[in-house]
Amino acid sequence: MEDKIKFELEFPIHASPSLLYQYISTPSGLSEWFADNVNSRGELYKFIWDGAEEQAKLVSKKSGERVKFKWLHDEDEPYYFELRIQVDEITKDVSLIIVDFSEEDELNETKMLWENQISDLKHVLGSA
Repeated sequence: MEDKIKFELEFPIHASPSLLYQYISTPSGLSEWFADNVNSRGELYKFIWDGAEEQAKLVSKKSGERVKFKWLHDEDEPYYFELRIQVDEITKDVSLIIVDFSEEDELNETKMLWENQISDLKHVLGSA
């Protein structure tokens, strides 16, 4: 199997870090922009899109800063996706950093998918 490429995207977000954290770390927040529906039982999250279901494990989180998930179908692989809030110390500008992995031939498509998702998030936050 071909190795996936790690990539990082940065999106400026006009919202407070604490509000943004609610949208990236809770099932109700994630279901507002990331998936049609999100359920969790402990560390296991179920993401539902158009009837399709994917499960991910919450690998780590740091309150107010970041969450990291690992898709169950990638459990034996080193792949994950992370949503990290970054605040510029001087300007106090808030950014959301996305770390994810993609097959080389799907890289542009995966990045566009994230751009669309973050556009939805900004809309929900009133930051668009």
